[in-house]
Amino acid sequence: MATRRQNWGEDRVMFYNSDGRLVSILASWTNADEPDVFAQAAAGRSWFRTDDLRRLRSLIDELMAGIGDDVK
Repeated sequence: MATRRQNWGEDRVMFYNSDGRLVSILASWTNADEPDVFAQAAAGRSWFRTDDLRRLRSLIDELMAGIGDDVK
């Protein structure tokens, strides 16, 4: 890891790839942080938090409401 900072409003990790180019990915896609309390308690038994699933459902509902009666 070369550095870590906020870019484009996101927490990103910068590193040099095999070609020597500086690239970045979301820090949440790495193991740069310690696992959060939920991940530790779930111990691999659950991939999703209840709050995340509720938020996903809300987003799906919004998308479906935007589509209207065009889709059946």
